[in-house]
Order: sequence, then structure tokens, then C-alpha cells
Amino acid sequence: MIRLFHYDVEVMSSSHRNSLSLRSSLAQFLIRDSVHVMEISDEVVVNSSRLKSVVWNDFDRIKKGDTCVAICRHCKKKLSGSSTSGTSHLRNHLIRCRRRSNHDIAQLLAARGKKKEGTLALANFSFDQEQRKSEMLNPVNVTYEQEQTKDVTSSIGSNNFDHKRSRFDFARMIILHGYPLDMVEHIGFKIFVRNLQPLFELVTFNRVEADCIEIYQKEKQKVYEVLDKLPGKISLSADMWSTTEDAEYLCLTAHYIDDAWQLRKKVLNFIMVDPSHTEDILSEVIMTSLMDWDIDRKLFSMTFDSSSTNDNIVSRIRERLSQNRFLLCDGQLFDVRCAANVIKLMVEDALEAICEVTHKIRESILYVKSSQATQEKFNEMAQIVGVDTQKCLSVDNPLQWNSTYLMLVVALKYKDIFFLLEEHDPAAYTMCPSNLEWDRASAITSCLKLFVDISDVFIGSKNPTANIYFPEICEIHLHLIEWCQNSDDHLSSLALKMKSKFDEYWKKCSLSLAVAVILDPRFKMKVVEYYYPLIYGSSAPNCIDIVSNCMKELYNGHAIYSPLASIGQGLACQVGGSGAGNDSRDRLIGFDRFLHETSQSQNIKSDLDKYLEEPLFPRNVDFSILNWWKVHTPRYPILSMMARNILSIPMSKVALELAFNTGSRVLDRCRSSLKSDTVQALMCAQDWMQNELDDSKSSSSSHSTLSLCYDTKQVLGV
Repeated sequence: MIRLFHYDVEVMSSSHRNSLSLRSSLAQFLIRDSVHVMEISDEVVVNSSRLKSVVWNDFDRIKKGDTCVAICRHCKKKLSGSSTSGTSHLRNHLIRCRRRSNHDIAQLLAARGKKKEGTLALANFSFDQEQRKSEMLNPVNVTYEQEQTKDVTSSIGSNNFDHKRSRFDFARMIILHGYPLDMVEHIGFKIFVRNLQPLFELVTFNRVEADCIEIYQKEKQKVYEVLDKLPGKISLSADMWSTTEDAEYLCLTAHYIDDAWQLRKKVLNFIMVDPSHTEDILSEVIMTSLMDWDIDRKLFSMTFDSSSTNDNIVSRIRERLSQNRFLLCDGQLFDVRCAANVIKLMVEDALEAICEVTHKIRESILYVKSSQATQEKFNEMAQIVGVDTQKCLSVDNPLQWNSTYLMLVVALKYKDIFFLLEEHDPAAYTMCPSNLEWDRASAITSCLKLFVDISDVFIGSKNPTANIYFPEICEIHLHLIEWCQNSDDHLSSLALKMKSKFDEYWKKCSLSLAVAVILDPRFKMKVVEYYYPLIYGSSAPNCIDIVSNCMKELYNGHAIYSPLASIGQGLACQVGGSGAGNDSRDRLIGFDRFLHETSQSQNIKSDLDKYLEEPLFPRNVDFSILNWWKVHTPRYPILSMMARNILSIPMSKVALELAFNTGSRVLDRCRSSLKSDTVQALMCAQDWMQNELDDSKSSSSSHSTLSLCYDTKQVLGV
């Protein structure tokens, strides 16, 4: 058998330079072993070194009379060796040859590229005349140069093909991008992988499913360790997902602020639930999840959509946690309702009130756009009347309520033109709204504008911490009070209907909203003292006292159970590093409470007192409340702990891209058909991996991205 030295060819900028380099390299081949001599006397061995394609490194060309035969040196199979047959069939056989050992394959793919900074060298790259015409790479003879990749954290510089690692890379790709698991059975994918890397053995559906679950288990352990080491509390949000298979899933997401004062959220569970389940069963499912993650003691609040069913679920969970004394301030801030959800409910009421008018406007726009002639006639009328035609009429998307708002805004500008169109063509155009209908559409559109503007504020925040919601929600409250007093009975009755839903939300969330905004150094108690008289009138002082007392009670709760408060705030740092064990702290918890109470009686100002007495921080667009508390933690050690827990409450749990959706979240068809355990593994792992990927992007580190997706130790559990 002929054994040949490997040669390396640096990738040139053009196919011509590649061709010259390859010819030069081929001329330098040295034969190390003797050529195999055929026993048949009338067969002649042709010198393969004179042949141009490197395929002949693995074949003997035998000439018998006028016929040429190529014999594979690995499996001894005979194929056509005629010069008119080309070499493609030989190359395909070489790829599929099952008789070669892994060592031989590794040698075939081994690279010994020349070092050159800033370039990527390809080893053993060669092509025959057919390849030069098409400029296609031979995947069998291409590897990355080891020296060029040795500094990459994904460790892709190994000469040996790692099938297991590639298998897990593939599973991670499916998880991260939400690809269907059955793509492994698609013929196009099989052809692509075979040509890309013939050494990769295609996995089955069951195998890739098992790999995804294994990755999920490893990622879950990492999340568990993060939650276990958190310095503060965790708030939970709950979402319901529907599926194409008429099933429902409960998605539980943890929200918290980490050591670096970054707002984080991680999906903890994606659990299939029966729509017929009672509140008892659902609350038990959530409690089981909390205990599974060992965060029942760390839970600070829960955010649900507004519904009576959720009322009962939250009540049962709060009762369970209160029995174990896990909740601060007697759980006054435990029950939180989604701000985006209550806005959505009020928008639904508003759109329902003008559904007939909206239908007429929608049909009117379709009529104008039904033909070019009608559109031109409409534009001519607009120019005669002097209406600006830069705003284009467009039909809304009923699944996006802000698009309905935009349709109404533009249509209202053309109100007079629609009347003219009706006069010009009364037989064909019969859907023009009346004056009263236009007036009601205008009034309700102004209501929708408020909801759109406030939703834009929530969407526009990169870090939607709990402090940003209070002023916006108060504005809604004030407008609802005003709308309820409108002289138009139609509008006032609508406002009363919306306000009844808002009042339920306000009753549960006003305290949380107020406490959160007080922890914003730009507002503190001043913003509460401004809005409450407008909302409550003469009852405002009592309402302000309720908020103030809640602040003090929350602060005392954090101070008593804080390791920073053992012997007063002045020695907080010393106590934190004194080395006293948990058992000692547990025995002296009463002493800690005594010291805290006596220090208050000696008129020693607390963190809270100092914070509220100091001037407001200037308001500016670049302000980051998390950075502010990170910097001021040494000055307010206990209050900063309280801020960490309060500011991480998800006052709105709707994803930013879904803020204007009218429907519920739906699981795609591919994942709906999977087993529930597999769905949970895919949804949770995707969220965790995406979070890490976003973190790596924010740090502008390409190496971090590679290590995230291709860290062999993480994938294989080394």
C-alpha cells in the first residue's frame, strides 16, 4: 500500500492561485512504500504519482489490456479507472468506504497547515479538473488548522472528529433556535450533513430527544445553583400557553436582581395542565415547583393575570407560605397583577363598544382600495378639500390592537372625504359611518391613545423595573375618573365598565406600585404625595399613611432578618464578616430584634430615614436605578436589600414583543405534538441558553458566545 505525506495548501484569494499551488504540491509527493504488485501477469500497475487528483492516493490504477481499473486500497473494491470516467465516483466511494479504521480517517483529515496570523488554512485540500470548473471544495480533505484555533474557547482545533460532541452541538442548535426535532428525518437535512461531514453519523429522533433532555438537566443544575446563591428574594410570574392539540401549559418564570445588580428572569417550569383542574390542584402544582427548586422560602411575590381563578390560586399559596412565616410584611405585596393585562382588558372593552363602527371603517377602507380608479377618485377629493394624503389608509390586524388604533387615527383624518365619496357613489358605497358614529370613534380613539402611549413606555424600558409603573398607572386612574364624568352616556358607561376592572387591579397592586416608586431616588415619597390627593381627594392623607407604614414595616422586616443588622447599622460590615455560624444567628435572633428596637428608641436614624430626608436625585434620560442602588449599597445596606427585592417584582409579565397582542400565547405545532416532559426541557433550556447568549452579546465577546454553545466540558459533563 502506498502511504503519502500530508501536504498543506493555504487558501488563496482566487481559484487560479489555488490551482497553481496544488500542481506544485502534487509534484513533490514521495512514495514511502513499495507499490502493491498484482499477481495477474497481464495486469500493469500505473504510477499514481503522475495522476493529478489526490483521490489516487487511496486507489491503485491497474491497466489490463485497453481497460483501466481502480482498486480501493482500503476495501479492495474495483471501480472504473478510465480517464473518461472522471474521479467523482472514486471520491464518493472513498467517502462511503466502511472498511477504514478511525485512525486512518483521522490521518486522512489531519491538518498540518502553515502558520499565518489572521488567515484560516485548509489542509489536504485538492480538486481535479471537474472541481476546478465548479470551484467546489472536497469536504473529505478539508480540516481547520490546529494552530489557528488553539485559542478559541470551544476547543475546535482537535485533529480527531468528535462525534459525541457534534451530536450535542446539534441538539443545542435545535433547542436554541426552536427547530423541530424531526428535522433529523428530513431527506434534505440528511443529504446536507452527509456532504458537509460524512463522518457524522445521523442520529434518530429518539436520540436527539434524549440529548436535548440531557442538556436540559445539566442546564437546570446550573440555574439551581444560581438561585441557591442569590442574595435576595425571588418573584414569580405565571403564564398560560395553549397548544394546537387543545392542551394547556403553565409557564413559571423567576424574576430577581443578581449580585451585579442586573435584572434577570429565567423560566423554571413549563408544565402541562388539564383545563379542568381546580384551583386546589393548580396551586399544588405551583407549590411543588417552588419546593423542587427550593425557593419557597425565597418567594417575595407572584404575578398573575386578573381573574377570579387566579385570585383563589394566589390566596392558597399565600396561606401556605404565611404558615411557615416565609413572607415579609404579612404578604401585603405578594399578590401582583399584570399591568399589561389590565390594559388589554380595558382595550377589549373599548373596541367592543365601537365594534360596529370599526367594521364600517374597515369596509370603507377596503372599498377605497378595491380599484385604482376608486383610490384615485378618493385622492382627488382629498386634494379638493385640502386634506393631507400622506397618511395612507390601511386595514388593521385584529390580533394587534395598536394596529386597530392606527387604522382609526388615519380614517378619522379622512372622515369628510368618506362623506363625499358616499354622495358621489351612494349605490356602491354604503358603509360610511354616521356623524354620531364618527364622534364616538374619535372619543374612544383618544382613550386608546393613552393606552398605546403608556404601553410604549413599558416597552421602551430596557430594564422594566417595578419603579417605572406608578406614574403611568396613576395617569390611567385619573383619566378613568374624568371619562366617567363625560356627558356622553355611551362614553361614561364604557368608562365605568373599564374602571371596575381597573379598580380590582388597583386594590391589589397600588401598594406595590407606590413602594417601588418610593425606592426611585428621583421621586421618593413626593410622587405619592402628588398623585394621591388627585386620586383620593380628602382621603389622601390616610392613604399616604398606609404607604408610609408599609415602607417602615418592610424595612423593619429586612432589618431584623438581615445579617447586616446584628449590632446596628454602624457595625454591619463587621458582623457580616465575623464568622458566626448560622446556628449562632438563629439562637440570637431575638437579641438582634432587641438591638434593632432599642437603636430606634435612641433616635438613631435608619437607612430609610436618611434616604427619604435627602434631596431628590435629578431626573434625566440616562438614569439607571439599578446602577444607583449598586453604587449606594454601602450607604444604605439594609434599604438596598429591600430595593433589590421590590424592584425585581414583575409588574408586567408580558413579553415586550407581545404587549399589543389580543390573543393568548400558543405553542407551535411541532412542539405541541411532543411529550410534555420534552416540551418542558426544550422551552426551559431555550430560555436559559438564550439568556447566556444575550449576556455574551452584551459583553461583546465572541469567545463567550463560542464557549456557550460549544463548551465540551459542559455538554459532555466532564
